[in-house]
Amino acid sequence: MKIIKKLLKKIMPQQNYEEYWKLTNAFTDYNGTKFLDTLAVCINFIDVHKNEEYSEEKYSKLQDEIHKVNPINHISIRKSINQLVKMGFINSFLVSYHPQAKEYVEARTNKKRETLLSKIVYSNSSFNRAVNNESSIKQINFLIQTLIEKGKLSKEEIIALMLVDIEAYKKPFITEIELSEYVKEAKEIGFLERKYNQIGYLYNLLGKLDDLVFVKEDLYFKEDAEQIFGEDLKAITKRRDPYLHRLYKNQLQEECEEIYGNPMCVLEHLSYPVLIASHIKPFIDSDENEAYDPNNGLLLSRTIDSLFDLKYISFTDEGTMIFSNRISDDVKEFWKNYKLEENILNEKRKTYLAYHRNLMTEIDARA
Repeated sequence: MKIIKKLLKKIMPQQNYEEYWKLTNAFTDYNGTKFLDTLAVCINFIDVHKNEEYSEEKYSKLQDEIHKVNPINHISIRKSINQLVKMGFINSFLVSYHPQAKEYVEARTNKKRETLLSKIVYSNSSFNRAVNNESSIKQINFLIQTLIEKGKLSKEEIIALMLVDIEAYKKPFITEIELSEYVKEAKEIGFLERKYNQIGYLYNLLGKLDDLVFVKEDLYFKEDAEQIFGEDLKAITKRRDPYLHRLYKNQLQEECEEIYGNPMCVLEHLSYPVLIASHIKPFIDSDENEAYDPNNGLLLSRTIDSLFDLKYISFTDEGTMIFSNRISDDVKEFWKNYKLEENILNEKRKTYLAYHRNLMTEIDARA
């Protein structure tokens, strides 16, 4: 144990808080038209310009080509190209692309793309890579090898893995004891609160890889999960109905418009461009009525949703914020005066909040 702690002290204290697995995500729907059209333009561009050396001028030409099919600003276009590079679809310096990238674009079913996505990401992704920077560090491989060793990864462990300097390890995975130290490190530096976008991007990607499954907040290989949970697995891992979820979010937005004049975070009272329809009683624990009951939801900012979803915070029936003993004192100090207003706290919502508080207590007891 002392030897491991000495090793971690060598690795972790020098770590810059901004050194983490940086996954860019301009698109979250990898089957969507915008993602596929952008990838198709990149593939065609590389074929046409394969004999041309990389330059900023070449990069600009590609951005102009993408703008013709997806007329967004060039910052977003650059972000979308870098996403394709980091995910392994196209290679750095715009010289080549993954052998199955064309097959991915031309696939007739989303199921086929799911398998191709897994192969491409596992064999060729690197979050350190960029259009003008090559890297052979494979974060997804490291994560999956760690999953093989541990059997499952909790949400906190996946977040902590994003801080790991893979080059510092001789093995292709991290041990459970070493990972637990990174979990502590992630909490101490407030990584969740500062990097919730990047965490969400990684979760989105993991959720779409073949043979992986989230059971509540733990990541398993599907075969292992089937052996552990048996017939209950289908119910535990039920998927959201996209139309019903849209209606559920619309109702939360309409509630905000009636009370505050426009949709906003009901805690911060800020009209963020992106707001999350956050379940109080987790979706996975809810029956069909509870899952899409607007009383089982709060419209929250990404930061608050992350804290609430991970049960780092909850609320009393009076709307006062209460904190998990797993959260740092500086975060508590920052949010201590925020509370939900009485007009949000109807009786049904209070019932759901009681369920949420009990979950937080249970998790704290196990921590």
